[in-house]
Amino acid sequence: MSIRPQSQRDPGTETVHRDEDAVRHYVERLALVLNEIGVQRMSARVFATLMTTDSGKMTAAELAEQLSVSPAAISGAVRFLDQIGLVAKEREPGARRDHYRLQDDLWYATFLKRDRMMTMWRDATLEGVHVLGPGTPAGKRLADMTDFLEFMLKEIPELFARWKAQHESQQR
Repeated sequence: MSIRPQSQRDPGTETVHRDEDAVRHYVERLALVLNEIGVQRMSARVFATLMTTDSGKMTAAELAEQLSVSPAAISGAVRFLDQIGLVAKEREPGARRDHYRLQDDLWYATFLKRDRMMTMWRDATLEGVHVLGPGTPAGKRLADMTDFLEFMLKEIPELFARWKAQHESQQR
């Protein structure tokens, strides 16, 4: 299902008026969903805020003001988001403040990073099978996990390729 409009409009040709109260409520709702699936609460709020800005980037001070929190709370949140590949820190030439921006092709980049993590996880489970012995109950559990991770590692590149092709065709 794609919710993209049939004809792409030039984003600079129309003015969008937003209900800022509705946007704030949506940010908190999205953050709550992200928190329920395991993202730290403040990181979820920061990510949701960045997702709902047209520029996709803000300074720590802007984020703190928007979310009514301290800059220290923003610092920890963006550090976590940077570690998992959802945001990047950048400084514009001549600027004194860092900006936090959403990664280009955010989902693709994030899941590629997860692919590397899954490889590390698979390797660790395989080591455990050898240490515990494939005939032991614990070794069998780890072998099942290894098999699952191996399957995912084989399927994910094909899934990425299909996504990239579909995404590129939607952008035309």
